[in-house]
Amino acid sequence: MFPVVPEQALLELARTEGGPDTLALLVRDQDTRRLLLLRAVLDAAEAAERSVCTTAQKARLREDWALLTEADRMPAADATPDPGHRRGHAATRGDRDRRALPGAGSAQAPASFANPARARLFHPLTGPWARSCLRGLDAAPGPAESERGLRLRRDLAHFSAIAAVVAAGAGIPFSTRLTARAGVLALPSLGALHTARSGDVPVDVTCADGRLVLRQADAPDVTVHLESGAGAWSGALAWTPAHALPGLTPAAPPLPLDDLDPYRELPPGPRHGNLRTPLALDDAERKRWLQAWSGTALALRSGGAQRLAEAGALLRCLVPLETPPDVGTGRGSCSATRREAFGGLLSSTPPDSVTLAATLVHELQHAKLAALGDLVTLHRAGPAARYFAPWRTDPRPYDGLLQGTYSHLAMAAFYQRRALVGGLPDRDWAWAQHARYRAQVGAALPALVGSPDLTVRGRRFVDEMAAAHDRMADHPAPRGHVARAQAYVASARALWNQRHGSALPPSNG
Repeated sequence: MFPVVPEQALLELARTEGGPDTLALLVRDQDTRRLLLLRAVLDAAEAAERSVCTTAQKARLREDWALLTEADRMPAADATPDPGHRRGHAATRGDRDRRALPGAGSAQAPASFANPARARLFHPLTGPWARSCLRGLDAAPGPAESERGLRLRRDLAHFSAIAAVVAAGAGIPFSTRLTARAGVLALPSLGALHTARSGDVPVDVTCADGRLVLRQADAPDVTVHLESGAGAWSGALAWTPAHALPGLTPAAPPLPLDDLDPYRELPPGPRHGNLRTPLALDDAERKRWLQAWSGTALALRSGGAQRLAEAGALLRCLVPLETPPDVGTGRGSCSATRREAFGGLLSSTPPDSVTLAATLVHELQHAKLAALGDLVTLHRAGPAARYFAPWRTDPRPYDGLLQGTYSHLAMAAFYQRRALVGGLPDRDWAWAQHARYRAQVGAALPALVGSPDLTVRGRRFVDEMAAAHDRMADHPAPRGHVARAQAYVASARALWNQRHGSALPPSNG
């Protein structure tokens, strides 16, 4: 069902690169998995006990799935629907084959979207929503009014909002009832309505001629005008539009800067540290994002043409985060990716274009390696945290070490390419960054290469990583930067050994 990764693609990715065909392979596979995940939500709901998912909820999910299927069949947003499409969707779509959405029975997903339905279904934050649904549906039955029951009820109701947005983008007229969550009706990629009453409030939605009319009790109707691609505007104060940054290149579409989606918050757990709180942007924060973004394409290109290409191929939305107090000032920032939100990148407000470009380089390597890991088994190491990583104070599991080393290898290459560009005002700083990242990678590689848990393809992968690290010696950093970087790594290793020496495996060099 899923594609085979050619040897050439594996080696490209091992060098933290990836040509157009290689990146397209990863994207197609992740999009296919997204369609299958959506189908899994419907199947899990159908199989759930009525105490978990009621008969009415199951019927509504089928209606929403049928609406998605209808939208997916539309070739373009300006296509003229046939007269049968102009009735309320609950009355006309309940008898449609809900299995018709591509991906339910086929593993083929397009690299580019011929219709807006796919673009919205593949919005990164649809993934966390689907995972939350599956967790709720797979749980043991419990009280409907419990916190878990409320969460599942809101999760399932959000599917109706997704279906409405997809149908609106496809140009399908419909009437439906949605439910605002805690006084906010979020319409992914369009915006959010703040209801007159708090709590979970019903909102009647009518779509026709490129407009949505949102109607709630005891409040004026709100008319929302759809924009091309993403976003929608309204003169009503109750409406907050979704924001987007200009395309990374002149030919690229706008990039959503999503500070409205209810599924943008990072899940609890040690992987993301204290990166928890999503940020609702004010005008000043949006201006800072736009200022940094305006020079990001140039900064990416200065670090290698492939850096701009991979950002254009993989990045689908940015999610603003609050800056934790321990990040500091200057060029400090924090960022993350989520495996279930392919194409999404979470970041605090970047201080400048180079920092934002470096953040994209770093985080997109995590996205690439995670996507490759869905297709190729690189190792069979267990989850034991026992490896030294110079960029962490705690022991790392093998997979965590591989992820960190891979992203640091890309950062070393990015800053080396920038340092080799003549005339950059921060050239010396780029050399210092390169030297530090390369020294860190050099300290981690022996454990990766020496692992007996590597598969055959995994060994090819890490050997090519090591070769890419070695080739950087052709253009060495100034001696002072190299000496300071090596001293930093030696100090980090000595401190780590004092704290965790018993966990150190023999192969860690």
